[in-house]
Amino acid sequence: MDEFILVSVKGVYMINTINGLTPMVLISDEEGKIMPIYVGMPEGISINSALNNEVTPRPMTHDLMVNAIEGLGASITDVFIDEIHDSTFYARLILIKNDSTIEIDARPSDCISLAIRTNASIMVCRSVFDSSLITEDELEGMMTLDSLL
Repeated sequence: MDEFILVSVKGVYMINTINGLTPMVLISDEEGKIMPIYVGMPEGISINSALNNEVTPRPMTHDLMVNAIEGLGASITDVFIDEIHDSTFYARLILIKNDSTIEIDARPSDCISLAIRTNASIMVCRSVFDSSLITEDELEGMMTLDSLL
């Protein structure tokens, strides 16, 4: 079984791809190594808002999900990003309710957005992390999502 490492979200950045400007979430381990995950614009904005502790007048989708989960008596404890196939990452959201663990298959972008909002741990499979690393040099010229908003 592969080991998991605790990571943190460094930020949401914009990168130019063949599809135009695309949000990219940068995840970092304790040594400062960086792994990118490309996300959609709504998910990028949601993650960025959570990182900035922004509160909207009405709950956005990820806020609604947190409210629903907590309203049902559960809590989000962990996110596991544990697979990558054909450049697509796979993740699981871990909930606890009444001493029972519930695992939910979800997109990493949704898991990350929920984890930031609830202070849940974000764990990445070591082999997935190591196979997806980029260097600081590859970040040259990238702008933060904040700089566009």
